[in-house]
Parts: sequence; structure tokens; C-alpha cells
Amino acid sequence: MVKTYSISEIATLTRLSAPTLRYYESIGLIHPVRNEANYRIFTDQDIRWLTFIKRAKATGMPLSKIITYAQLRKQGNSTIAARINLLRQQEQLLRSEKAKIQQHIDF
Repeated sequence: MVKTYSISEIATLTRLSAPTLRYYESIGLIHPVRNEANYRIFTDQDIRWLTFIKRAKATGMPLSKIITYAQLRKQGNSTIAARINLLRQQEQLLRSEKAKIQQHIDF
């Protein structure tokens, strides 16, 4: 049996607010199923995906790029190279920022 969570449980577990979760749904980042009462139902898979979203945001990746990543992910394994490329672009931006900060520290 798959463990399921309500929006309030997911909000607590992921430390994302319920309005943020609703917003992510409205822009197509998450796709929770609905139960008979039309409440959003989340699973452990949703928790993993939300954790990825949080980590991507923490790197400064804009939601628009995370949405692009999500769209590629939805298309399946044929997009793995494109997804890796997106992540590498973000890594390069971070390395650039790190170098700039290091220059300021060294000054």
C-alpha cells in the first residue's frame, strides 16, 4: 500500500507552505491526484520531486528552468541528456558566481 499525505502533511514534511504547493500545481510543477472529496493527495514520490525543486531553487535556478526540466522529465528517458545539460548550465553559473565571490574575498 502506498503511503499518502495531505497537503498540510506535505507542507510540514517539505517545509513548503500550502499556498506554495498550490502555486506549484497551478504552474504545472506538481500534479497531485485528488481523492473522492477533491483533496490533493501526495506520495513519497511527490516528496522526492519537491525536494529536488527546493534544491534547484536553492541554487538560484529560476522556476522557468525548473518547469523546463519538469517538462523534459515528463517526456521520459529520451530527455536525460537535455536534463543533464540544464543542470550543468546551472552548475556553471554557480561556479562563475563562486569565482566572482572568491575574487572579492581575495581583494
